[in-house]
Amino acid sequence: MADASLTPDDFGLLDVGDGNRMYWEARGNPVGEPVLIVHGGPGAGRSRNAHKQFDPEHFRIVAFDQRGCGDSVPSAADLSTDMTCNTTEHLLADMEALRRHLGIERWMLYGGSWASTLILAYAQRHPHRMTGIVLIGVTMTRPHEVDWLYRGLRLVRPVEWQRFRDGVPEEDRDGDLVDAYRRLMESSDAEVRERAARDWCAWEDAAIAHEIQGRPGQYTAKIDADRLAFVRICTHYFARAAWLDDGQLLRDAHRPRWIPGVLIHGRLDLSTPVRTAWELAQAWPDAELRIIEYSGHTGSPAMVDAIAGAVEQFSPRLRQARRFHVKHRGDVRRS
Repeated sequence: MADASLTPDDFGLLDVGDGNRMYWEARGNPVGEPVLIVHGGPGAGRSRNAHKQFDPEHFRIVAFDQRGCGDSVPSAADLSTDMTCNTTEHLLADMEALRRHLGIERWMLYGGSWASTLILAYAQRHPHRMTGIVLIGVTMTRPHEVDWLYRGLRLVRPVEWQRFRDGVPEEDRDGDLVDAYRRLMESSDAEVRERAARDWCAWEDAAIAHEIQGRPGQYTAKIDADRLAFVRICTHYFARAAWLDDGQLLRDAHRPRWIPGVLIHGRLDLSTPVRTAWELAQAWPDAELRIIEYSGHTGSPAMVDAIAGAVEQFSPRLRQARRFHVKHRGDVRRS
């Protein structure tokens, strides 16, 4: 796998309004095939390794931190940060602002988990700006998907879920746990916020604890401001189903009809069960679903190989080889 420079070639803080400045960075070939790496979470911040999936000789690799997390400012870890200016609509506008700022006409979008929701929403809003899509661990943040992760999964992890449930006030335990945690993350008491963030991350880790081929324990590994920002943003988005109509992304899956896509999903993914990816593949004619056996939400060696293969499909080098093959085959037929 080709690796890009450890440091980006270009970076900055883009003023996207509402007092927010969005961190972005670019590396690789300035005239290469543009790709935007969209991070998960929401609120997890950009990956420090995702750019390694792309050959820097052939791709212009762009990454950014969504509002409130990573190196974007202000941070959602600061209770004074206004969360009303952090919604799916704001993030879609930020992505378009970044595209225009960098002078990119069309780009490929790549990302997993929450990123798949955001990428689908962007592609359906701006299909003419897309060249391709690679989604990993597909979720559309529908209410029943959120409910499964934070309540339904108790069928598999009853002990850990009981601890998660006990983390909210007693009067909220039979109601909407996600919204209860959202309210805790808005508490003026720093200890309340910190305890809620730890309890939330402990449950997130319980959902991936079986993924021995992946990266179990990654949520509780978050520390201090990163953990607070992550949980505050997660609860803010999930309590509102990301401000999307129920089933909206599936209903409108025909809009990026001619955009090629690859959906990569682990069979053992409990956080986002494979049915969501399967439903999307049924509704999106130009998407190919690749189910990875023995892999979960955090990946596996086989999933790494599948991702590399998907990225290669969009490589300018491969497209050039295909054009050469077609031309050569035509010459043979004429001879």
